[in-house]
Amino acid sequence: MKTLAIALFAGLLSTAGAAVAADRAVDPVEVASLSSSTQKTGWLQVLSGGKPVKSEKKIAAVSRAPIARELVAFGEKVAPGTIIIDNSERRLYHVLGSGLAMKYAVSVGREGFLWTGSEKVTRKAEWPIWTPPEDMRAREAKKGKILPVSMKGGLENPLGSRAIYLGSTIYRIHGTNQPSSLGKAQSSGCIRMANEDVEHLYAQVTTGTTVIVRD
Repeated sequence: MKTLAIALFAGLLSTAGAAVAADRAVDPVEVASLSSSTQKTGWLQVLSGGKPVKSEKKIAAVSRAPIARELVAFGEKVAPGTIIIDNSERRLYHVLGSGLAMKYAVSVGREGFLWTGSEKVTRKAEWPIWTPPEDMRAREAKKGKILPVSMKGGLENPLGSRAIYLGSTIYRIHGTNQPSSLGKAQSSGCIRMANEDVEHLYAQVTTGTTVIVRD
């Protein structure tokens, strides 16, 4: 009953948002931002291990962004839809056009794993399977940590709830089960986001989107 009530509430929010946009000519960016912040991207429907997750505290612990996303002014001349990742700032900008961008806190590559360049989104996946590269498994084995050859999607998976694959590289923009790493340089080269933030971005990004990673 709780899940049904939440779903109905979410539907009412969506309908209300559309009505406001129609009656008051509100910028659809504002409506989308409001809708996502209230619906929390359906986290009560999260599945782990094939069974419904009963602990809302556990879900919240790995989903909520410790640093809130922001709608900000953005004057750079790039095409709407472009994603720009600023390594030094440890922020991701999704360019919306009309001088606006959505800014998210991210974790970038730690020393020795930082990279820059331009790639295209080639694939998207919900609750992605994690397949650590062989060199990563060897590196962690030397530290006494044995990584799995692969891990199915779920709350324990370090890729989180969504993954956006970049070109033919091993790098992704993905969620995380370590939200405390956001705003820091702690990854092995991938761009980590809070799960609620990566779901928000994932819903708006299509394959072929340009992703620019810069210092």
